Amino acid sequence: GLSQYSSDPHTEWDLSAFSTREQVLEAVRNLRYKGGNTFTGLALTHVLEQNLKPDAGARLEAEKLVILLTDGKSQDDANLAAQTLKNLGIEIFAIGVKNADEAELRQVASEPLELTVYNVLDFPLLGSLVGKLTRVLCARIKERSHKGTTGSAVKDTPVNTGPQLSPTDLKISAVTSKSMHLAWSPPVRPPKKYRVVYYPSKGGTPKEVVLEGAECSLQLSNLTSHTEYLVSVIPVYDSALGDGLRGVTSTLPLSSPRSLRVSELSHNSMRLSWKAAQGATHYLVLCSAAPDGAED
Repeated sequence: GLSQYSSDPHTEWDLSAFSTREQVLEAVRNLRYKGGNTFTGLALTHVLEQNLKPDAGARLEAEKLVILLTDGKSQDDANLAAQTLKNLGIEIFAIGVKNADEAELRQVASEPLELTVYNVLDFPLLGSLVGKLTRVLCARIKERSHKGTTGSAVKDTPVNTGPQLSPTDLKISAVTSKSMHLAWSPPVRPPKKYRVVYYPSKGGTPKEVVLEGAECSLQLSNLTSHTEYLVSVIPVYDSALGDGLRGVTSTLPLSSPRSLRVSELSHNSMRLSWKAAQGATHYLVLCSAAPDGAED
């Protein structure tokens, strides 16, 4: 299975999409590189919530391994998301290219780091890792499979262990041109933390707020006016991740000045007056001569 990410993670194909080596290689050849931002935490959460589910082809009895390939420092909290995966018995290999932050790679990756962290100076050099990485991955799968449940205290723990871990009833209220209020009902078992991720639906940089598990509401501010936002509320536990709540709403447009009037005309001046726009701190007034033949 493969997902790409920048601001918004996107599943290219699921674990169950192909059944032969040739099909996978053909899909790789047709893959188009996705440039942009580096929201690694959001990407790891996407893999956990979307790609490691049974309906995406994840088998409960199979070992779960995630290979992270990144060329930059994460712009969100990659460590928290990675820890959630590792607590579920999912092993993470971290591969850095060019400007990747090696300290962050070592934080995100599973132990032992000498087997799970790799860093190269440029993309063509990734080829030099293939042989070693293949051997290490196969050896780790065999080793973990032979250990069975003794290899991990939380092996076979499902990603979402039921509705008792998931909040419900997301309400979005008090929407203005630059803010909105979120509230939700907590799950039966309160989480350790909530990750609240929000971003414009037509593209834009995701922003994230981390709340303590006792909180059940959040005021989002400094939003863009007249813009549709996607909102996710994701509960985080020590050893599980509940289903996230999703919502969408649009901020209001900014209010406009009204009733423009022109008075006190002379050969080189005029007075303008209007009804104020609520919340405006300044006005920009543009004036230009009408083209020949147009109304004065």
